[in-house]
Amino acid sequence: MMIKAVGLVALLLVCSVKAEEVMLSVGELLERANRGIVRGPDEPNIIGDIAVDDSGRNADPCTSQGCKWPKSSDGWVYVPYVIANHFSSRELQVIKRALDSFSSVSCIRFITRTNQRDYLSIESRSGCYSYVGRLGNGQTVSLDRNGCVYHHTTQHELLHALGFNHEQTRSDRDNHIRVVWENIIDNMKYNFNKINTLNQGTPYDYNSVMQYHRTAFSKNGQPTMVPIPNSNISFGQATQMSSNDITRLNRLYQC
Repeated sequence: MMIKAVGLVALLLVCSVKAEEVMLSVGELLERANRGIVRGPDEPNIIGDIAVDDSGRNADPCTSQGCKWPKSSDGWVYVPYVIANHFSSRELQVIKRALDSFSSVSCIRFITRTNQRDYLSIESRSGCYSYVGRLGNGQTVSLDRNGCVYHHTTQHELLHALGFNHEQTRSDRDNHIRVVWENIIDNMKYNFNKINTLNQGTPYDYNSVMQYHRTAFSKNGQPTMVPIPNSNISFGQATQMSSNDITRLNRLYQC
């Protein structure tokens, strides 16, 4: 009886932790999952949650230079994928739901790989990360079983793989977000470097699934980003792709 009680308490604790994690924003989950990780020699260099290849390509302007996924003659953009066999059935459901969510709002179709040369390899590696855009051949999307397998984090990493970067690195960021550099962990400041992004004519989106939270990479618990001109605007709390995320995806791929 005592063993059953202990087991029930342990199960409730696990469920409580999982419920807490689901309530966290994308940025909080990614920051937590990637904190303090020392990656092995077989993993790529990572900037935040973005994998960087040998050419240093890590920004969505690459989508104007041949790293978009190609559109088929039938109008769909097929993105082949494989999923490593180390995920549980529940985790597979979460991942596949995120993959399928793109087909209802865009011309993107994630399909199981057969013999295609270029594809996504979804694996539980060290933390959460993805390359930006189509790299060529097999490219890793890491969804660490310890903290990355959620609907919004999976959508976030897939949007990276489709060619998108973080909202707070947008070229027009300074018109909408004031970065409080003195509050950022010194070796994490690169996460706030602006990029010459392709914004697809969409406005800055505080509700984007690519927008990090107010205290991202803070060294003192104080805000690292403050919205302007209204500092009270809530941001970085998306639980799924926003309407602007979907619009810019469709414009980039001419859906």
